[in-house]
Amino acid sequence: MPQHFDMVLKGGRIFDGTGNPSYVADIGITESRIARIGYIEEDASEIADVRGFAVSPGFIDLHNHSDHTILPFPDAENYIMQGVTTSLGGNCGISMAPLSADFCKLTRDYLSPFLHPGYEYGWDWKNTGEFSRKIQENGTTQNVGFLIGHGTLRIAVKGFDRGACSPEEMRKMRALLDEAMEEGAFGLSAGLIYSPGSYASEEELSELTARIGKIGGFFALHMRNESDQLIESVEEAVRITEKSGAALHISHLKAGGRPNWGKVHGALAVMDEARARGMNVTCDAYPYNAGMTTITALLPPWTLEGGVNALLSRLGDPDSRETIIRDLREGAVGFENWLRNIGCSNVGIAACPSARRYEGMTLQEIAREKSPEFHEGFLNWLIEVECNATMVLFSLYEDDVDFVISHPLSCVVSDGWITSPKAGGKPHPRGYGTFPRFLARYVREKRLLSLEEAVRKITSLPASIMCLKDRGMIREGFRADLVVFDPAKIRDKATFEEPHQFPEGIHSVVVNGRKVVSGGCLTGARPGNVLIKGEYSLESS
Repeated sequence: MPQHFDMVLKGGRIFDGTGNPSYVADIGITESRIARIGYIEEDASEIADVRGFAVSPGFIDLHNHSDHTILPFPDAENYIMQGVTTSLGGNCGISMAPLSADFCKLTRDYLSPFLHPGYEYGWDWKNTGEFSRKIQENGTTQNVGFLIGHGTLRIAVKGFDRGACSPEEMRKMRALLDEAMEEGAFGLSAGLIYSPGSYASEEELSELTARIGKIGGFFALHMRNESDQLIESVEEAVRITEKSGAALHISHLKAGGRPNWGKVHGALAVMDEARARGMNVTCDAYPYNAGMTTITALLPPWTLEGGVNALLSRLGDPDSRETIIRDLREGAVGFENWLRNIGCSNVGIAACPSARRYEGMTLQEIAREKSPEFHEGFLNWLIEVECNATMVLFSLYEDDVDFVISHPLSCVVSDGWITSPKAGGKPHPRGYGTFPRFLARYVREKRLLSLEEAVRKITSLPASIMCLKDRGMIREGFRADLVVFDPAKIRDKATFEEPHQFPEGIHSVVVNGRKVVSGGCLTGARPGNVLIKGEYSLESS
């Protein structure tokens, strides 16, 4: 009996996500799944002629911060328009759950640079499960999953206290982590340059990674140092994780600052050695020579003990201020001093909700307005904007980026968050252009990778790290998350000066069997699901 399909994509060149050679075939979709691959003559509710186009699995962004802004922007247009059908949030130790009654205000202040100003979040969840259900009820165009952030976890138990965790505090952290994993989190993330993550010892982190290792989660780590102590930080990451049984994934591997360029070779050699011993180690990178983060990452970690309000008090206290300036000038133990590494002219302001005029300016330009002496001007400005700003750091070497992105252990990520042209600001262009840029610049122009291998790096490789059962490849029975694009025309348009620009060359995007982009435009459909580790999705669990 002839089969009826909901949709058939006719005649596209299939890049199935495995890295195997591409081939031409039809794809038949029934409900949310790929029902047949081959020559299809049967009837369908919709037939799309995609001859001359590439058809790949939907792109999977293993490292972003979609959880911070998916509620105000459920269409996730800057991601879905570049072909990202699945995003993993909660990276760098900064997740939206758990929340505790004792320290909820501290958590909200901690998250504030990443949130959309003016949106009322409600803060009516306590854990990952409740937050996930809120997103599912709100609707989304793309699939999303979450890591549990060590920073958020630590705040929920002991706030911004720099001290070592007591046995009772460790018990509470373990219990909250176990709960998050039971609710579907894919693993644990940590950001060891951010307070309070920077306060954690190796022993504390090893104890927590051992919990996720027992149930197959992975540990995503923003290392303690990505510049002058890069190699030592990779070695620390391996020590933390090696005995736990958890997979280690090193976030946005890079070497910041000219004196450190080239160290990525040594970092990857350490990872290769760990793999030779039987450890599961991978990494990711973004295809740009600049990163982006919160402005407080420029300050010594001790300044944030007690939270943002305590930091503001220190900035206004003459004695504390003198110590901060000394640490910025001379360095301090355990402090990755970006201002010394790259200089204030290479730090640009991305978002500053309370004073939009600063967006797009360099820190050098801003400080000159405030004081003849740079450090005094910088600290005066921090007080003015209440430390609520994000920055772009121009610190990377293009050859290093090429090497990491081409390495077999790496997948490609954005490290951005959901935004919209109506949100304004000067966000990093990676939020709009990462995946088209990767395919255009590194495949078509530089020829560093075949298109088959490039697609693997943004589909089946991240899917395997997340242990997704039915996404990341074009296979019969897999979820119909698909991208149709023109390999000759796909490119990013977003720039640092004009970041709110959608890419070119994406013909259509399918999520769970429904078109969310057609002819380069959003359809208005929101078929995305919150993904649950060990299950298909929140909707189907």
